[in-house]
Amino acid sequence: MRVRFGLSFVFFCFVFCLVLGTRELGFSQQDAPPTPPLNPAENPAPAVTPPPDLTPDANGALSQEQMQQLFRVVAEKDRENDKRLRNYTYVERDVQKNLDGNGEAKSTEIKTYEVLEIYGEQVQRLIAKDDKPLDAKDAAKEEEKIQKVIDKRKDESEHDREKRAEKEEKEREDGRKFVNEVADAYNFKLVGSEMVGDREAWVIDGEPRPGYEPKMKDAKFLPKFHGRVWIDKGDLQLAKMDVEAIDTVSVGWVLARIHKGTRVMLEQTRVNDEVWLPRHVTFKVDARVALLKGLKIDGEQEFRDYKKFSSSSKIVGMGEVKEQ
Repeated sequence: MRVRFGLSFVFFCFVFCLVLGTRELGFSQQDAPPTPPLNPAENPAPAVTPPPDLTPDANGALSQEQMQQLFRVVAEKDRENDKRLRNYTYVERDVQKNLDGNGEAKSTEIKTYEVLEIYGEQVQRLIAKDDKPLDAKDAAKEEEKIQKVIDKRKDESEHDREKRAEKEEKEREDGRKFVNEVADAYNFKLVGSEMVGDREAWVIDGEPRPGYEPKMKDAKFLPKFHGRVWIDKGDLQLAKMDVEAIDTVSVGWVLARIHKGTRVMLEQTRVNDEVWLPRHVTFKVDARVALLKGLKIDGEQEFRDYKKFSSSSKIVGMGEVKEQ
């Protein structure tokens, strides 16, 4: 069970993929096309969202318009982080506790993955279960899985590569539209400042805005959630987020229902002085799928050992920058 990095989709994709029991919709950017070198004449730089005016009023408060501008800038930066993630490998440790009706853990599953970049696609390789290395049989299966990805991408046609690029661009465009929906769907309130790690961040609450009318189909879920975000003052990046369902959410044709109280919390960290990437995710889920029994899960994900492929090698951020 994995969740997606992006700020704009984090809680929607989280609950959706969680209830459906999928592992493939998530942090690993499946089917991501290789990034070609830029030719300034043929590939003009995308428009950059200007920094918001964060000058407070006489009472030290920010207006609703300033809050919305700030949110859009942060979301734009988050999408750039998502792209840069493809230049990194890392280790991900997932812990999932299945709870009984009394909220007690009846089973616990721990899996650790190495996330690799192969022909522009990030792929998971399971390296440990319950914090123990895989036995020879399971390790061989993982290597076979990786080899299949290599063989598939190595022989990929130009047509298929272009289709992947088109799919990726459509997802980015949908993300841009969704961000505008998020900015319009909530009333934001600056509640103060806090230290996140050793950096100062604004603390902002978001509550559903009465009378909000969604323009996108997926945005109809937004009034069912509220939350708090911590925005790094120096980088205008998402440092931390806490999102909670405040009403029952029905998802998809399988009639999955996400119950009130479902919650996801994300903490990010500055890596390599160029990107903000997840450090820790925790989640609590209360859900039901079709006519199946209820699903109660507590879980967490830890991310470490970020390593960037580049032409130099040095110790920075959370991981080592290694020569590819």
